[in-house]
Amino acid sequence: MPTPRQLFLRHQAQTSDFPLLLEIERAEGVYMYGFDGRRYLDLISGIGVSNVGHRHPRVIQAIKDQLDKYLHLMVYGELVQAPPAELAYALHQTLPAHLDAVYFTNSGAEAVEGALKLAKRHTGRIEFISCHRAYHGSTHGALSVTGSEGFKNSYRPLLPDVRHIEYNDFSDLQHITERTAAVIIETVQGEAGVRVPLHNYLQAVRQRCNETGTLLILDEIQCGFGRTGTFWAFEQFGIAPDILLCAKGMGGGMPIGAFISSQEIMAGFKTNPILGHCTTFGGHPVSCAASLATLRTIQEENLLAGVAEKAALFRQLLQHPAIRDVRGCGLLMAVEFDSFEVLKPIIDRALEHEGILTDWFLFCDNSLRLAPPLIITEVEIVEACAALLRAIDYVTGAK
Repeated sequence: MPTPRQLFLRHQAQTSDFPLLLEIERAEGVYMYGFDGRRYLDLISGIGVSNVGHRHPRVIQAIKDQLDKYLHLMVYGELVQAPPAELAYALHQTLPAHLDAVYFTNSGAEAVEGALKLAKRHTGRIEFISCHRAYHGSTHGALSVTGSEGFKNSYRPLLPDVRHIEYNDFSDLQHITERTAAVIIETVQGEAGVRVPLHNYLQAVRQRCNETGTLLILDEIQCGFGRTGTFWAFEQFGIAPDILLCAKGMGGGMPIGAFISSQEIMAGFKTNPILGHCTTFGGHPVSCAASLATLRTIQEENLLAGVAEKAALFRQLLQHPAIRDVRGCGLLMAVEFDSFEVLKPIIDRALEHEGILTDWFLFCDNSLRLAPPLIITEVEIVEACAALLRAIDYVTGAK
């Protein structure tokens, strides 16, 4: 029998010529463990997924309990099942009153696709506006509103009538007009290298949408579920969306996403045509049970309370002549270097010699991604930063 590594390379579809090729046997908390027993400190949470850590006991127990009851029963929205119903209610309790209708999906990209359809259906318009260097997913509709030409040029034609504006540029908001079905925008830009909205920028976006009858879709697929220090990032900016997107950290490691709107807007999927949006596995009971446990863990273990202090500790410790900037919102952070050519050897050195797993950003490849599980301790942050600084010293030749 070939080894798992051989099978991976021979038969599993690849998305780059240089996969990490780490063979992981198990994971727990902020650590992953190889078959050789080596421990890796995870500073990226599976790209923003393991917000409560790997295999949190409450999430594992919720999964086990649901496995003893039932798995998939019926396509989305036909049978009454406690896990998705209770999760929908729990999500609504974290949100403004008008966001009271939750449509569950299997991923963030699926949530984007559903939200785009919903905006068209509700407004009768077809234009979408998103931001340059935004990332919303890789399916065709999500790719259409993603803001990197190089990332999507090989897959055209994509959706027509998509316009891109500059994030944080107030003058560009004039492009939102009565033709625009929706503006889709990350509350905090992720793959652009963690770009935080300027003071009153999102309020100006909200106001312009109100003036033109345009829906505002906030993409919190990466920055939601506590990542920025509030349960939803938009809570920090004095606005609320018409449609909210979430996924990644929502499932505690299980695949799940959602787009959330009002009952009035979501009703568009009921008629003309009936079943206006369908999914077989959206709202899967095991994923929903895991998500509800994740939500309750964040709330009941008060994980939000330490996010700002932990982020401040990262900033305090990550001081080095080679570091050009540290940007962030809560525990979604970017550490900027001069170039990818400087950064990539640091990432490799940190992994191979320090046991620290990091990454860069799709549309900002000179910046190191920091998005550890929210449960990371101060001791672990000190350990991680010391290891990163050793890697930086080695690569840059600093004394």
